Amino acid sequence: MTESVIALRGVRAELGSRPVLRGIDLTVRRGEVVALLGANGSGKSTAVRSIIGQVPVAAGEIELFGTPRRRFRDWARVGYVPQRTTAAGGVPATVTEVVSSGRLSRARFGMLRKADHAAVRRALELVGMADRARDSVNALSGGQHQRVLIARALATEPELLIMDEPMAGVDLASQEVLAETLREQVAAGTTVLLVLHELGPLEPLIDRAVVLRDGCVLHDGPPPEAVGQHALPGHDHVHPHAPAGAEPIRTGLLS
Repeated sequence: MTESVIALRGVRAELGSRPVLRGIDLTVRRGEVVALLGANGSGKSTAVRSIIGQVPVAAGEIELFGTPRRRFRDWARVGYVPQRTTAAGGVPATVTEVVSSGRLSRARFGMLRKADHAAVRRALELVGMADRARDSVNALSGGQHQRVLIARALATEPELLIMDEPMAGVDLASQEVLAETLREQVAAGTTVLLVLHELGPLEPLIDRAVVLRDGCVLHDGPPPEAVGQHALPGHDHVHPHAPAGAEPIRTGLLS
């Protein structure tokens, strides 16, 4: 079996007093690209935020690279791209400064060296933003800002890339750039966990889809039929696991 990079076992989480994750199991193995799908409020973002430690876990276990998350310290191995709506706005910094902040986990005493600056330049080139390196992030479009957030994560040269709705509110041109960027990362062996509302141009890269509903895993396997062509609605969108030999899972979006 390929090495497990992310492992969740019986994970439960709450926001306030409201249960959001209800005992989910999830494994992402080295080199896999896994999409976490589901309607709004299904627990997708809470799941990834629990993996990186932003949301406390009420029960269950989480491991990163075989180490319990509570003891995991090697965060330079992990690149995280938050939702743009929670990460953008009002930052008085240039594009280079924002991307460089992603390299600090590898910097000694907070000082960037020649190799760090080179990694920042490579990350900007990967997302097609090298020509905007000196610009303020406040002067960017939504799609360009998303590219900068992805470049910040790539600057760490991560083994694991976790992305929360990377295509949300992004124009088609930026979607294509981001899909090509991700394709290069996958070809280089990066393991990827994506929270998505629709697969869109990322569909050819997805090895497995995990569908959540009300904090529970309903499907873990090939992407459900038609999800790649349609946005998931805000209500039931996929049926529970079908028994062996049954018809493929369908989303009900074809009517």
